[in-house]
Amino acid sequence: MKVIVSSYNNDWVRLYEEEAEKIMDIFRDQLLDIHHIGSTSVPGLQAKPIIDILPILKNVKEADRQAHQMEMLGYESMGEYGLSGRRYFRKGGEQRTHHVHMYDVSSQYEIDRHLAFRDYLREHPQEAASYGALKVRLSRTYPNDIEAYIEGKNNVIKLLERKALGWRR
Repeated sequence: MKVIVSSYNNDWVRLYEEEAEKIMDIFRDQLLDIHHIGSTSVPGLQAKPIIDILPILKNVKEADRQAHQMEMLGYESMGEYGLSGRRYFRKGGEQRTHHVHMYDVSSQYEIDRHLAFRDYLREHPQEAASYGALKVRLSRTYPNDIEAYIEGKNNVIKLLERKALGWRR
């Protein structure tokens, strides 16, 4: 997968809202909340142009029951995909457009981690700018190696998550 990091795009909010509506239609009363997360949810932050969405369900097993409905929207169902309790869906194949990370309300740490990271970067523009610059550098260094790009961000993301969770408390 080619690594492309773009300048912030105001359309990302609209793209999130459009997709969130479709997800809400599928999960209806099983959906407790839904959030735009990840770099595309932070105004001004450079990002891979992939919309990350965090639906919170009453029971995550509902994601398994409705996987066929998500597939009808163009998603690929990936199961937990390395994170216990999560149901992960991705859309767009090699030209990825959306990632959906579903949890149920009992996965509070994972939910808090995602929301704290987003909110921290929104409230700390210097941290967001530094993180964005790292992503741009990594995308130029590893334009054809998504794994190296992700690994290059890993320690910074962990540090920002710790700061964000402490800040949120």
